[in-house]
Parts: sequence; C-alpha cells; structure tokens
Amino acid sequence: MASASSSSSMLRKENHKHEVLKEIRNHEIAIGELNSLSASSVVYQKIGNIYFRKSIESAKTFEEKKLEAEKAQLQKLDKTS
Repeated sequence: MASASSSSSMLRKENHKHEVLKEIRNHEIAIGELNSLSASSVVYQKIGNIYFRKSIESAKTFEEKKLEAEKAQLQKLDKTS
C-alpha cells in the first residue's frame, strides 16, 4: 500500500514539473515574440479576465519576472526530488 501512495506522489510531482516546464517555455516564447515587435507597437496583456494596454517593455518585464519565478519553482522541485 505504501508503494502505491509513493508512486502516486511521484506521478503528481512529475506532472507538476511538466506543467512548470510548459509555463517556462510559454514565457520564453512570449519574450521572444515581444522582442520581435517594433518599438512603436503596443500590446495587450491579460491580467485576470481583463486585457490592459501596455508598452512592450512593460509586458516584457512582466514576462521576465514570471519566467524567473517559474525557474525558481523548478529548482525547488528538483531539490525535493
């Protein structure tokens, strides 16, 4: 019985790690897309259920912060494994 619960726990950790890796990739793609826009462009950023008009730099800073948070979470998951 203990092995079934430990394997279930390992499966949850792996699924969570997969989701974190997916989020990291999404943020990396968003930063790449923002870097490819011209300086005069504006972007809309979804916060909650509302879209806000932002500058490219503001949106890029937001994505970079989210990326760093996800990377920190991944490191934390790797340490507990």
